[in-house]
Amino acid sequence: MVSKALQATYRERLFRHLDGIATAPSAFSLHKKGVTTYILDKKEVTIGDLTSTFDANEGYLNVALRLLASQGWLVQHIDNSTNTVTYSINEHTPTAFALFPLYEEVTALQKLSENYHFRKFEVVPFKMLQDIFSKYRNHYGITLSQDPAERAIQEQVLAHIEGSILGPTLVHLSMNGAFHKYFMQASFRPEEFHADGENFKKLLDILTYFKLFTRKEHTYQFTDKGLFFAKRASAYGVTVSYIPTLRKLDDLLFGNALAAKSQGDGSQEGHVDRAMNVWGSGGAHANYFKVVDTIILDIFNKPLDEQPKGILDMGCGNGAFLIHLYNLIERHTLRGKHLDEHPLILVGADYNQTAIDITKQNLIQAEIWAKVMWGDIGDPDRLAADLQEEYDITLGDLLNVRSFLDHNRVWKAPAQSTKSPSTSTGAFAYEGARISNNNAEASLAEHFGKWSPYTGKHGLLLIELHSVPPAIAADYIGKTAVTAYDATHGYSDQFIVEVPVFHKVLDSIGMKRDEKLSKKFPNNDAATVTVNLFRH
Repeated sequence: MVSKALQATYRERLFRHLDGIATAPSAFSLHKKGVTTYILDKKEVTIGDLTSTFDANEGYLNVALRLLASQGWLVQHIDNSTNTVTYSINEHTPTAFALFPLYEEVTALQKLSENYHFRKFEVVPFKMLQDIFSKYRNHYGITLSQDPAERAIQEQVLAHIEGSILGPTLVHLSMNGAFHKYFMQASFRPEEFHADGENFKKLLDILTYFKLFTRKEHTYQFTDKGLFFAKRASAYGVTVSYIPTLRKLDDLLFGNALAAKSQGDGSQEGHVDRAMNVWGSGGAHANYFKVVDTIILDIFNKPLDEQPKGILDMGCGNGAFLIHLYNLIERHTLRGKHLDEHPLILVGADYNQTAIDITKQNLIQAEIWAKVMWGDIGDPDRLAADLQEEYDITLGDLLNVRSFLDHNRVWKAPAQSTKSPSTSTGAFAYEGARISNNNAEASLAEHFGKWSPYTGKHGLLLIELHSVPPAIAADYIGKTAVTAYDATHGYSDQFIVEVPVFHKVLDSIGMKRDEKLSKKFPNNDAATVTVNLFRH
């Protein structure tokens, strides 16, 4: 049994791992290009100056520098009234920047992995992983400082490298069945899981060094720490799924801004491993279901004639949200007792065909009837027309729900900018170009304005992801995954804003949230997730 204190320690390590998967390639790309040396020399620089000096893609460069600020290594200064962003050094900058060469090999490993199967255990990248591990366990030859501040940065960077070793490894093992309960509950031999038992044994030895396994002669068994991380492997999934983007950072920052997206073939996205992303997202969603439960129980225990005819899950992912909601309503509400005469209409919609296919499979397996269709979060009018034409379902008669989706809409420039300067500290980009925070806010308002005609009757239930100001993120290192979120979403043209900004924007267009049902996670200034019920 892992104590609460140990769980907190392991959770902090996991967050630092996520930081590293995103920070390592960002920092090394900036170092290799000379940007970090330039910043140290100038002490304070504008994003415009850096863009012209290094012929950079301003939007993605701003994302990368904001990540360093969130790690406590730069200070961001932003003036949305003049659309000016400046970064200055602090007392931690020289120490941190001097360590950026240590990221070279994990960055190279991310790039090398492009040439190998994204699910199989391959020997060549594993050999490189072994080399990285041997240097990591010797602290890359650096002597840990006796000065607490300097040592903290050294350990921060080493934790990033550790995350780049363990994060992708745990994800691939979990998705390939290595964390099946059989292996988690009993000792096993390497060859039971993989035909290349000798190399797989070496991988297990690496994991044993990190105390995830114990070894006894030729068999291995999970430790309590190993079980903790194995059960949370999906927590790495979303960040790891964006490695196809992270491995293209040299191009994204200083070359072809479409390098990641153009890897796709039309039927498959190039910038993200979508199946892995859906798998990782599904695990993350489970943490917030019980908060949503309270709202759903309230709605579907009302008099039957006041209830929605059903639920539309826009961005249905893997269908887990719909399955959970159906089971909850069937078993624990007034509506569940009257499904014969008042059937519950379930609709899952998604922009991605892989997600649609996975949702269909999971719903069939759960023996739940639902309509699953293509839909665009940015075009509710078309979705409403398709629903009416194909199924005779009126969108406004449904409770609209979605989780972690609105920030992932296709960018559309707003017709009008904000009346007053934005209060966001975010770094927003589209295909390399920087988007002003004023336009990002205005676009968010216009986006939700399109949904307002369909949410007046039963509302809009949202689980949403958020950014955190870099100054706050730097104070919560090890307690939030926001650096990884800002990186993966910023480099892939997604738009996560801070919680206060999100609430302010929706309030400005008449979308009122039920404050009694509103929740944020964690419940402090570093909140990265909210659950809200909005009514227009």
